[in-house]
This record gives sequence, C-alpha cells and structure tokens, in this order.
Amino acid sequence: MNFVLLVLALVSHFGLRLAFYNRLNSFGWPRRRIKRIEKVAFVETWVTPFVIAWFWYEPLREIILAGGAWNMLPVALRVYGLSCLIAGGILFGLWIVWRPIFRVQHADVSRTTRTIIAGKQDVEQFARTSKCRAAAMIPGNQMLDLAVEHIDILLANLPRSLDGYRIAHLSDIHLTGHLHQTYLSRVIESASEWRPELFALTGDIVDVQECVGWLAELFGPASAPDGSVFILGNHDTRVSDPSQVRDEMEQAGWTNIGGRCQPYSLRQTDVVMMGNETPWFGRPSAEEIGQVRESLADDAFKICLSHSPDQYDWARRHGVDFLMCGHTHGGQGRLPLAGPILSPSWHGSRWASGDFYRAPTTMHVSRGLGGVHLLRINCRPELSLITLRRKR
Repeated sequence: MNFVLLVLALVSHFGLRLAFYNRLNSFGWPRRRIKRIEKVAFVETWVTPFVIAWFWYEPLREIILAGGAWNMLPVALRVYGLSCLIAGGILFGLWIVWRPIFRVQHADVSRTTRTIIAGKQDVEQFARTSKCRAAAMIPGNQMLDLAVEHIDILLANLPRSLDGYRIAHLSDIHLTGHLHQTYLSRVIESASEWRPELFALTGDIVDVQECVGWLAELFGPASAPDGSVFILGNHDTRVSDPSQVRDEMEQAGWTNIGGRCQPYSLRQTDVVMMGNETPWFGRPSAEEIGQVRESLADDAFKICLSHSPDQYDWARRHGVDFLMCGHTHGGQGRLPLAGPILSPSWHGSRWASGDFYRAPTTMHVSRGLGGVHLLRINCRPELSLITLRRKR
C-alpha cells in the first residue's frame, strides 16, 4: 500500500506541473516571461524527483522493495507527498468529470465531418520548409489533414429570421512561414463552396513578420453576403506591430471587431456583435455593451468572437447568445477516450474543443487550422461550418 501511495504521489507531482503549464499559458504576460517560467518549471519538474531519490534513497528503497512504512520518510517529504496526493486527487477528479466522452455541459448540436486526408503530393505542395516536410512524415501526424465539420447548433434565443443562418468559423491560422499559402487557400476555397453568409475569424492569424504581407491575397477571396469579421489572438503580438495585421485584414475586406461592441446586420436582422481579445488586447466595456443594447430591441441576438474560451463567464454575464472561440487547438493531441491533455487555458483541457452550453450562452471552440508546433496527434485541423438552428 505504501508503494502504491508513493507511485500515486509521483504521478500527482507530474500532473500538477501539467496543470500549472496549462494555466501559465492562459495569462496575457509577455511571451519571453512565460517562456522563462516554462523553462524553470520544466527543470524543476524533473529535478525534484531525482533530488528526492538521491537524498532519501535508502528509505525509498525500503518502501519499494521491502514494503517499508511511509513514516520511514522524513516529515518534509511526507508532507510534500501528501500534498501532491490531495491536490492531484482533486484535479484528477475534475479532469475525469470534464472528459469529452461524458459530455458534461455540452451543447445540443449535430455534427457531420468530411475529412480531407493529406497525401504525399499534398506534403510536397503545402510544406514550405524542410522542418515542415520532416514533421509531416511523422507517423500519426495529422497537421496537413483537414476536418470540415458541419455543425448544426440549436439556440433558444435565435430570431426566426436567422433560422438556418450559415457561419464559416476560422481560427488559429498561425502563419509561421512553414506552410505554403496554398494550404490556407484550400481552406478558404472549401469554406466558400459551402456559401456561408458570414465569415468569422477568432485570432492567431500571423506569427512572423514576413507573413503579414500575405494576408490581403489569402483572405481577400473569403467573401460572404453579410461580410467577414475578425479579432486577434496572443500570437498576433509576435509581429512588430499588431495594428499592421488589422490594417492588412481590413484591406482584404474584413471587419475588425476586436475589443468592440457594435450593431450588426445579419439577413437584415439587427444583432449585437462583440469581439473579446482579453487578456492580450481588450474587450468591450460594460458601458459600451449597454449603449449598443439600448439602441436595439431588448431581445436582440448577441454574438461574440473571443480568442480564448476563458472568456466564457464574461460572455454569460453580458448575455451573449453565441460565442465562438479558438486558442486551445483541441489540445494539439488527443488520447483515445480521455481526450486532450494539454490546453493553454485557466480551465485546463475542459474546453479544449467542442460545443458547450451554460445558460444563456452556447460556446463553440474550434480546434483551429494551424499551430507553431508542427504536430497534431488524433486532432485534425478544423474548418467549422456552423448552421444556427432555432430551438423549437
């Protein structure tokens, strides 16, 4: 029994560090600061068990090999082990509850998926660098595949005039220069063939300066009857001036709603459109939201684009009906049944991807289309083709 406790304490040690990593990346701190903390935390994660094993080799050996008693360990080590067991047990219980397989707080949606599998010819066409070509050849890596997700979402407050409304949701493009422009062109073409009435892009568009000049050509073809709206994400801070990204997107015909709340027209129906870029940029103030809502009908439908799903509670407080997010990449990798492990969110992997409902807000979280890490395991890039349905 003491040996089992020792193993569980070690597992909890690593689990707590994973939880710390997920939450660290939810902050709006400068990238350099986060990376420095990550490096220190990574070293501590592995050094601590080795230091413990070095200094307390004999009592640990007795527990492992001879079934020794837990009280053979020094008081400080017992306290640390017990703390890991308690905190790890609590977090593990919550992690189990929020596994996708149990569908806790999931929204009422219908999904069908059309998967475009990348072949050798696609690798040659889309991979722009040797690093990208090498990554694409890793067995199980789905980074160049595309899951075209057709999603019907039931919404209680949807106006009758918007029943069947079609939104092409793009997120986390991550133009790093590793992928050729033709990859995103394929995505835009697939979305346009569906004939959406609105394009919505929820941030992380550009990672490197050289790709800012690609935006007008790439996003110009994405036209829809009610326009195209976008916000920025944390990776858009990596270019020298994020306002250049906004300018280029506007040159391509897209509307910047980052940090704003404004009246918007969908099928000639007045709605409230918001853009939340917190914590990296801004979000609409309560006063601004109140003024826009006063100018429209009391029951006006409210849509929000947020880069991070961590803004879910903010959206609920402001009565948002439909929230679209990205940022978490679906965890970048998903285990069978267990789902995602990694997720840069204050809530860990709870909202890594999928559709969720907590009154009055329905939230859709895309797995995104790209990533700095050229690796996706059981987690294909996602093009979300969303049809809004009125709940009867």
